[in-house]
Order: sequence, then C-alpha cells, then structure tokens
Amino acid sequence: MTITTPQRPATTDTPAPAPTSRRARPRSLGWLVALPVPLVLLALWQAGVQNGWVLPFDIKMTFLPTPVEVGRRLIDLAAGGLYDDSFSGTLWAHLWASTVRVAQGFGLAVVVGVPLGVLMGRSRLLFRMLEPTVNLIRPVPVTAWAPLTLLIIGFGDRSTAFLVFLAAVFPILLNTIAGVHQVPPRLFEAARMLGTPSAQTLYKVVLPAAAPSIVSGMRIAMGLAWVILVVGETVGISTGLGALITQAREQSRTDLIVAGMVVIGLAGFVADRLLALVFRVAFGRRPILTVRSTS
Repeated sequence: MTITTPQRPATTDTPAPAPTSRRARPRSLGWLVALPVPLVLLALWQAGVQNGWVLPFDIKMTFLPTPVEVGRRLIDLAAGGLYDDSFSGTLWAHLWASTVRVAQGFGLAVVVGVPLGVLMGRSRLLFRMLEPTVNLIRPVPVTAWAPLTLLIIGFGDRSTAFLVFLAAVFPILLNTIAGVHQVPPRLFEAARMLGTPSAQTLYKVVLPAAAPSIVSGMRIAMGLAWVILVVGETVGISTGLGALITQAREQSRTDLIVAGMVVIGLAGFVADRLLALVFRVAFGRRPILTVRSTS
C-alpha cells in the first residue's frame, strides 16, 4: 500500500511588499499640509477688511489693519527703516525681555510642580492634605492675582514672573499627579524583583512611566505662560511684548497691536517646538510627545 502525501500549492518567491514607513515621508510634507490653513485665514482677513465684514460679537473688520500693513509693521519693528518712529527696530529688546520673564516663571513652575506632583501622586496622606488647598487656589484667575501682586511685590520683572509661575504651575502639578497615579503596579513589582532600592524607584520607575503626562502638562503650561505674560507686562513695565501692545493701545495703533499679537504667537510656537525637541533628545524615541495620525 502506498501512501501519498498531499502536494502543497506552488508558491512564488516574490516577497510581500514591505509596509511603507511613516518616517520615510519627508518632513516638509507636514508643513505643506498645514500651509493652506494660514493662507486661507490671511485671504479671509484681507477680504474682510476690504469689504467691511461684521463678524459675530459685532466685530467690525473695517477697523482692522490689512495683513500687508501688519507685515510692514513687523519688518519695521525688527529692522526699522519703514516708519522711523519710537517703535522701529525695538522688537528684539521687547522679545528678549518677555522671553526672560517667561523662562523665569516657567522654570520655577517646573521646579515646584514636578517634584510636588510626584510626591502627591505617591503619598495618599500628602495628597489628602494638599489636594483641597490646591483646588481652592487653582480656580482663582491670574488676572485677579495681578492687583495683589503689584501691591505685595511691586512693579517690575518679579511680579510678571510670579504671575507666569501661577499660570504654569497648576497644569504641571495636576498632570504630574495624574501620570504618577497611572503608573502600573507591575512596574514596581518588576523593579523589586530586579533589586531596585526603594529610594531609587521615583526616578527609575515613576518618572519614566509618568513622563507622557508630565510632558503634556509642561507644554500646556508653556502656552499659558505666554498668554499670561501680557497681563503681567501691562502695568509698570516699559519693555516687553505686553508693554508694546499696551503702548500701541494707548495710541490706537491697531497695526502695532496685531503685530505684537503675531510675535507672541510665533514666540509661543517656537518655545513649544524647542521644548518638544528637548524632550525628544532626553527620552529618545519613546512616544511621549505627539500622537501620530493613523491615516
């Protein structure tokens, strides 16, 4: 009796096509995808000013400067030579003064918010002691703190840096607490099995595992720092982007006001990208900064 073995169907040696890597896409593609949105906004802005559109909240665009006028003002602020007034060529002095104040307030918020958040996330007793006080102070807007700050600290850089600190510390603190609470218990078990001392679990286990939440809180805080900067620089300060906008408001210079707003937006954007770059270098390829689209 002969036993026949079933024949396998013939297969081709052609390898399956490898999935395309998202990293292989040129980085410029992301900018090209995002470019139409600001271009459309600029076109609508120009059309709205020319045609006198009235937007919701009774916004009369006829009183706004055109994008071309704002662009000319930005060039004059940066290099001078177009208007030759007291604001010409002063951009870099204002930008540097504001950047220093943001860096001071944000840096202090990181120094206070991250360690305190880690401790509150790990200690139930400390969390129960401090959580009511934190949630009592947190809803008070920074604009309400501004008059008191001027009375107890005075005019100048320190009061502005303190307001920036108040705006930035709570997002960092709350996101750090949330990140620490979400650390899986099995990581601590694995650390004990590997012989990691208990004193080292905070920076060897907790901080790396909570890094995504901490980074998110710091990026939110960085944006809020630039928002609150204008509040801190409106009174008693002569140099800074907020002071520039305040002086322009007093003179009804709408082109200068919008130019200052554009500079603050660009400064906040660059600060966020630099912060993301620092974390990318510090954490390598760990996916802690952005969530990529699945499309």
